[in-house]
Amino acid sequence: MRPLGTRRAALVAGAATVAALALGGCSAGQVAETAILDTPIAGVDTETADGSVFIRNLQVEYNGVEGYEKGENAPLELSLFNQTAEPVTVTITSAAPDLPQVVGADQVGFVSAAATVTTPGEVAASPSVAPSASAPAATVRPARIQLAPLSTAMFRATDLIPLQVIGLQGALTPGASVNLVFEFSNSSEKLVLQAPVASPLSPAPRGPAVVGEDAPESEGH
Repeated sequence: MRPLGTRRAALVAGAATVAALALGGCSAGQVAETAILDTPIAGVDTETADGSVFIRNLQVEYNGVEGYEKGENAPLELSLFNQTAEPVTVTITSAAPDLPQVVGADQVGFVSAAATVTTPGEVAASPSVAPSASAPAATVRPARIQLAPLSTAMFRATDLIPLQVIGLQGALTPGASVNLVFEFSNSSEKLVLQAPVASPLSPAPRGPAVVGEDAPESEGH
């Protein structure tokens, strides 16, 4: 038979072990619950009614708190996934919206910037000099995207030839969207989607504090 002191020590050690296991189980439960929480997803995520084409991360590039003015172009971000074993062509246009805070555009397409052409021995003109009449203008290719079977197409604002909404029919500011129409060559029903302006990666800078003229002066003591 063990002495009373030894038995008490064993009981205390056992209770401590149970408490540690309980705390460990609680902590593990919290980690598991956090791990399954959905992470924020930027842009619009949807798909065709038949699931043949997935549309992911559809949004307009954020360019500041002022947004885009009427008549300007705005770069789009977009990922397309062809889920079928057949090629699919996706055509993107814009249409007049009937929703508040949504604007339309004249066109959607890939914009190639005007090239500067020089002959051997000549130096390109300074950006401040107006281009000559013979300089090629920017070209626009309609947004008609061919997806190979089981393939992906991704478009970013940093692409050499970006996908853009062209000729905004109204100001497009953070919190607003542009109306887009997606049509598919495989007879899937077309989709009318509103691409929002992306959220900034960091908060907008605050302006300097302005002290009102009528603010009371502090009294000296």
